Amino acid sequence: MPVVTSIYAALAILLLLALAARVVQSRRSEKIGLGDGNNPHLQRRVRVHANAVENLPIALLGLLLLELNGFHGWILHLLGALLIASRVLHAIGLSNRSGVSFGRFWGTLGTWLVMLAIAVLLLLCALGQLPG
Repeated sequence: MPVVTSIYAALAILLLLALAARVVQSRRSEKIGLGDGNNPHLQRRVRVHANAVENLPIALLGLLLLELNGFHGWILHLLGALLIASRVLHAIGLSNRSGVSFGRFWGTLGTWLVMLAIAVLLLLCALGQLPG
């Protein structure tokens, strides 16, 4: 069983549930059942959740493939921890303001760097340059 990826998938699921709950909370308090009602607060919460949904699955799939190819646990943990930390940072940053923020910038950059590292490692593995 891919234990390491399971840990980060579980953390990602918990993050997604927390972000979804914030959307529901805003919908209830603002009495907006569908869409965003042009409410900037709800728009931002929907976007925070959607951004996590857009990025986490492919990154976790890549992490899983690395684990199935026999990569060392410390590499997987490093990538997984950076991914989750980056997504949390992004969620905090974008939740507080829609413009540029520390969390949004570093969360996005961290996510992209983790995804790039995963892609490079997977390609090297597929080309027989790394174990797997």
